[in-house]
This record gives sequence, structure tokens and C-alpha cells, in this order.
Amino acid sequence: MIDNFLAGSLALFGDPFSILIFVFGVIGGMLFGAIPGVSMLTLAAILLPFTANFDPAQGVMLFAVIYCTGTYGGAITAILFNIPGAPENAPTAFDGYPMTRNGQSGKAVGAAVLCSAIGGVTSAVIMMMATEPLANWAISNIGPPEIFALVFFGLAVASSVGGRTIWKGWISVLCGLLIATVGQDPVGGINRYNFGFADLAAGIAFVPAILGFFAVSEIFVQAEKKAIGKYVAPELSFDFPTILELWLNKIAVVRSIFVGFFCGILPGIGATLAAFMGYGEAVRWSKNKEEFGKGKLEGVISSETANNAATGAAMIPLLALGLPGGAMTALMVGVFQMHDLEPGPMVFYNSPDLIWIVFAAMFYANLSILFIGLIETKTILYLLKIPFQFLAPMILLLSSIGSYIGRGLVLDVMIMFGAGIIGFLLRRSGYSIPGIVLGIILGKIGEQNFAQGMQMVHYDIVEYLSRPICLLLIVAGLLTLLTGVYRACLLYTSDAADEGL
Repeated sequence: MIDNFLAGSLALFGDPFSILIFVFGVIGGMLFGAIPGVSMLTLAAILLPFTANFDPAQGVMLFAVIYCTGTYGGAITAILFNIPGAPENAPTAFDGYPMTRNGQSGKAVGAAVLCSAIGGVTSAVIMMMATEPLANWAISNIGPPEIFALVFFGLAVASSVGGRTIWKGWISVLCGLLIATVGQDPVGGINRYNFGFADLAAGIAFVPAILGFFAVSEIFVQAEKKAIGKYVAPELSFDFPTILELWLNKIAVVRSIFVGFFCGILPGIGATLAAFMGYGEAVRWSKNKEEFGKGKLEGVISSETANNAATGAAMIPLLALGLPGGAMTALMVGVFQMHDLEPGPMVFYNSPDLIWIVFAAMFYANLSILFIGLIETKTILYLLKIPFQFLAPMILLLSSIGSYIGRGLVLDVMIMFGAGIIGFLLRRSGYSIPGIVLGIILGKIGEQNFAQGMQMVHYDIVEYLSRPICLLLIVAGLLTLLTGVYRACLLYTSDAADEGL
């Protein structure tokens, strides 16, 4: 492996044009990942036709680099302005933005940089060591029933985050799941809950909903504080997390690497579920669950480690079996096909040089997050010095453009502002915005895989639950829900006793 990696590194950096492509991919991925609504997928779609003029290795390498750095880029706006650059950065905003409001912006951004690099580099190393056997295991043992069970478990774990009470957290998740049903039935393709709007046949798009519930609702909250004289501008902070703080969160880092890598190798899942699962597991194993959503460093660390750990893992089913693990790897299939290549087991024998150039590029791209991210951090943090009356219109303008550019629909901009108003009202009432977003994003994934899984077992629920991994995850999710009910009842009993005294 080491010899192959060195050979791939020499091929990558031995050609000036390959170096230029690598640098462009690193910077372009970070920039497009940080612009709300204009994700790394936008950049990849624009560049796809141009890769026909590249060598096959250069084309695939460019997309792999954009994937690595683009996943990190969205964390910056999530932390500083409560605007996730992509769905996989949404959990980063749960605690990252409260840290900014608490004057810990530098610590949050620093943690995102360091943990993105750690998660990505570790994932790249594991990818190089175990691509083929891991892919074969995932395909033979993980199917739609297991993916549905994983989504159910993730919803059960993270449903308590951000709500004033556990009941409001659950209601928030259920509202998100309800919104996710708008569009078409995944089995019959029948329109439902679209209120006669043909543009809603494809459902509520992720980006407008996320921008509305996070960015626009936050603008309304801060505008209200400004109007009543309670607005406090975020303090500028350049303090990075200390070695001691990182060491205290070492278990969260290791756990999120495993969670992110496991989610990454599941075809069709990728970094979004990895980020939510990484965050959810941090909540589940914490002794101070009530601190999450209020500015806890572990939340940022878990989310950013997990979503970047998924990048290398997502390449495993693509390269070993020819199955894309998400939208970005699906575009990479297009690059292969433009050069008359097919990703899969034979590519290791027919084009080993291509494979190891891509592996080396992903390793160095994740390292570059560490160095370039630390260099750019101080410059980015100065954005917090912009007065609110100038910053708010800029955020609304960028959010509107980001909502519109995805599908070119004015309806998406209207959905964004509608979500912003609803989010503003729900936040005042103590409901969980993270819970709603969690339900929207994971709801469609869960429903589709549940439907496919039931078709696989001919609608026999006993056979469905006889799959060991599926049963284990569902039971773990149910136990999590019951534990939450028990704790809520204990808290209610304790409060009632205190009032009686």
C-alpha cells in the first residue's frame, strides 16, 4: 500500500497541470461549499463537460478533491451565521452558531478545521487499506431494511436536541417528517400533499427549507432583539481549541470517525446521514444531554468529524463495485463514462495508476483543509464585525439566490421565507429547529428505504425484523425513546414535588 501511495503521490505532483487541477479543486470546493445553496455539486456539474479534455485520472481526482474540501466548506457559514452550506453541515450549526453567539467563534471554527482534517485523513487511510473487502461486506449485509433502521435510530437519538422539553423535540421531528411527505409516494409515484402545485411534485427541496429554518429565522430573531434594544453583536474570538479540550473529546472524535465511515460506505446515504448520526451519538453517550444545542464544543467536533469521515468511505462502493454512494460520486461515474471506463472491481486491474492518484489526492486534500483552513480562519472571522443592519440584507440576498438557483423556482424562495417565519414562531415557543430539519432530511431517505425493504420481503414484517442488523437498530431506537420518556416523567415528578413543597 505504501509503495502504491508513493507512486500515486509522485504521479500527482510530478505533473504541473495535475498540481494546478488539485489546487483549483481544493480552493473551489471550499468556496462553493461555503456559499449557501451553491454547493460543491454546483461546481462539479459546471466542470463535468470540461473533464472530457483531461486524463481520466485528472478528471476523477478533481471531483474527489472537490468532494473532500466542499464537505468542510459549509461548516464556516453554519458556525458564523447559522447558514449550513449543505445538508451535511446542518448539525454543525446546532452548537456552532450558539458558540458564536457566546463569543467562541474562533474555537468553533478551529474545531471544525481540525476535526474535518482528522476525519477526512483517517477516512482516506482506511479507504486505501480496505476498499474492496469493506465494499463487499456492506453490499452483502446492508440493504434498504438496515438503512431504514439506521434512520429510525438516528431520529430517536437526536429527537431530544434543541427542544425546551422532550415532547416538543418529538413534535418538531414529527413536523419535519410530515413536511418530508410532500411530493410523491416512493412506491406508486402518486402526487400527495402538493396542494395542486405541479412544482411541489418533487417535494420540498432541502436547501430552501434549511436556509429558511436556520438563516431567515435567525435574522428575524436578531431583528426582534434589535428592535427592542436587546441585540448583542457576536464577540470576535480567535481562540482555537486547546490540546486539552481536544484530548477531552478524543472519544467523540474516534466514535464519529467510525460512525461517519460506516454511513459513507452505504450506497445512497453519504455524508448527510453521517453528520446527523455522529451528532446523535454524541448526544446519546453524553452525561449532559441538556447542554447540546446551546454551544457545546463536542457537537461541532462530532458533526464535522463524521461528515468528513464519510467522504473517503463513499468512494469505496464506487471504486470497488461501481455503485455511487451519493450525488457527488454519481457525477464521478459520469467522468468515468466520458473516458470509456467503468468503475468497479476491474478498474483496480485495468487502471491501478488512476486509483492511487485519486487516493493520494484525497489524502492531501484533507491535509490541505488543516493548513488552508487555519490560514483563512482569521480573515473569515472578521465578517462578524459587519454591523447587523448591513449583514442581515446580505444574508437574505445570498439565501434567496441559493434557494432559487437550485431548481430555478420562485416557489423555493417563497418556501424559504415561509420556513423562516414558521421557524421564528416555533423557536419562540421552545420547539426544536434541528428536529424539524432532521425530520425533513432523513424522512425521505427513511420512507424510501422502508418501502423498498417491505417490497423485498413481500410485506412480511416478521421477515423484515428477522434481519439481525435491522432488528438491533430498531430495538436500540425503541429503547432510546423509552429512556427519554422515563427521564421526562422523572423530571416532571421532581418538578411537581418541588412545587408541592
